[in-house]
Amino acid sequence: MGEIQTQTQTRKDDHIRICLDEKVQCDAVTNGLEKYHFNHVCLPELDYQEIDISSQFLGKKINSPLLISSMTGGTTNAQLINQRLAKIAQKYNLAMGIGSGRVIIEKPEVASTFKVRSHAPDILLFANIGAVQLNYGYGYKECLELVKILEADALILHINPLQECIQPQGDTNFKDLLNKIANLCENLPVPVIAKEVGNGISVDMAKKLIDVGVKSIDVAGAGGTSWAMVESERADNALQRQLGKTFANWGIPTADCVANIGRKYPDIPLIASGGIRNGLEVAKLIALGADLVGLAYPFLKAATESTEALDFLVNLLNAEIKTTLFCTGSKDLSNLNKSLRQL
Repeated sequence: MGEIQTQTQTRKDDHIRICLDEKVQCDAVTNGLEKYHFNHVCLPELDYQEIDISSQFLGKKINSPLLISSMTGGTTNAQLINQRLAKIAQKYNLAMGIGSGRVIIEKPEVASTFKVRSHAPDILLFANIGAVQLNYGYGYKECLELVKILEADALILHINPLQECIQPQGDTNFKDLLNKIANLCENLPVPVIAKEVGNGISVDMAKKLIDVGVKSIDVAGAGGTSWAMVESERADNALQRQLGKTFANWGIPTADCVANIGRKYPDIPLIASGGIRNGLEVAKLIALGADLVGLAYPFLKAATESTEALDFLVNLLNAEIKTTLFCTGSKDLSNLNKSLRQL
């Protein structure tokens, strides 16, 4: 177990370094949002100061539809990043996800690198663990423990078959997971969110997840960080490195996932993430049917720089969202879909 713990922690620091320093963004597939444009309204008949970008998700009010997507934890470097992210989430009342908590169960002494409630007592907070871990000794007890340790409002189950195929010693037994997810959803006292990690969730898969009790879907589509490439950079042999490169641009673009799932399941709380880089893209995804929009790389980059960089990023994103509303004559987020058109 000690060796596994060390590998898990090393992997987390590797992921931070590679995401920031290496070329691991999708380069042959986009998030799909370039296909959509808003109709410009030259006379909005609105007071900019009265525009409302607040939202609700899983019954909790948030000041804007931004989610700081799950990223990291388990190391000293990750602890600093998580604390900075939590403080900015509290300041602006944003939703936040925590990195995969598997290492908390393996090595409880690192829990402090994930625990952010003391810095963000009021935010909408998501714990996170790999769904595949339900086939590797994890179940209701471990998931409940994770939720309690982090004082989380919901649990993200991230689903990452491609990443596990390329990751050294990856966990690739995904057999019978739907039944185990169903059991977890039935018994866990908080909502379960199903999330991909950059390859997208199709309508058919969304239906299967919803049918077993998942309360929310985070599509995490293609177009941003390629975890195939991240794991390719970490690979310790030529075969795994090439495998990651082959599948570098695999997946369903974020916009396609959101449009299709949002159209079929309008009442399911929907999170859009995967390659989102500015507030205009956030607004497009809200118009397509998302309730919350997650960003990881921009927040990671800012968090490693300074609290001032994070402050600037949130203010910029909110200004971009608000400007989109203003220039489409939309007084709040619910009116955005009236102005969106597909090329």
